[in-house]
Amino acid sequence: MKMKTIVFAYSRGGCETAARLLPLLPADTALYCPARMASPPFQAPEKPDESFYGACFAAADALIFVGAAGIAVRMIAPHLRHKSEDCAVLVIDERGRFVIPILSGHIGGANALAAELADALGATAVITTATDVNGRFSVDAWAARQGYAISDMELAKRVSAAILEGDVAFQSDFPVKNDILPAGLAPGGSGALGVAVTVEIKSPFARTLRLIPRAVRLGVGCRRGADSAAIRALAEEALSAYGIDKRAVKEVATIDLKKDEPGLLSFCRVEGWPLRFYSAEELRAAEGEFTASAFVESVTGVDNVCERAALREGGRLLIPKQAKNGVTVAAAIETVELSF
Repeated sequence: MKMKTIVFAYSRGGCETAARLLPLLPADTALYCPARMASPPFQAPEKPDESFYGACFAAADALIFVGAAGIAVRMIAPHLRHKSEDCAVLVIDERGRFVIPILSGHIGGANALAAELADALGATAVITTATDVNGRFSVDAWAARQGYAISDMELAKRVSAAILEGDVAFQSDFPVKNDILPAGLAPGGSGALGVAVTVEIKSPFARTLRLIPRAVRLGVGCRRGADSAAIRALAEEALSAYGIDKRAVKEVATIDLKKDEPGLLSFCRVEGWPLRFYSAEELRAAEGEFTASAFVESVTGVDNVCERAALREGGRLLIPKQAKNGVTVAAAIETVELSF
């Protein structure tokens, strides 16, 4: 369990149940209770007011309230934003008999966390989301578990509603393990509504919900002093030209000579993409056919940076070398297999 978690208890019995959760939660989990009963590992909030709970809601991946559900509802209600952003919120009764996810059951992982905690406590997980109750495929929960981006959250709600009524068409650019689809999905290539697993910006159905694997590695090379705007412009131009959704990018890769390149570092920081560095020797070991440049080799010790960096961890070249304004980019896609 890697969630940043905060636990609240409101009675001595609640504190005892909360303490039972500690071995199941991350080491940095914070536990709060009223000042009159606070002793390590519990602490009392300085001011248990709306701003305190708002700060907790914004900082945590999961909030666990050990006590009445009404307390949790009142504390979090002013801070709700959107199902794609809200953290997981669970309620556990003070005797530890029931674990109830009340917010972000799917995308935030509250349902999965509830099942895990209930199993460890010998409690009952009370799951109320319709797809789970009916044993049907939950598109947002599955995408969240895989780490896939969802193209349209409102359309995801429509797909979930349709799955409750019958099967929804499904297609994937990647193989499905054992060719087994879950209840609620059926193979299809056209129609009014469907789900597609792809890194491409395309719509095989009249209304297509795209689930986007973060499986594209962007290789970048640049001259010394290249600014972030030039790098961003070419990266976006290349992705757009080849119809690749920007949300599919997993990381950026380049040669270690660029470790202190301000423009490249700024570009990755703004985009939120990790940046991986390789030595010239490591890049020379990349497998494939590359667009060689004698000049690049004379400067870096390797005949191509962007394509080799993109393919260094394997996969297939998706975008060959593109060059403009002292910047080069290429992209590769890693091997993906879907499993339900």
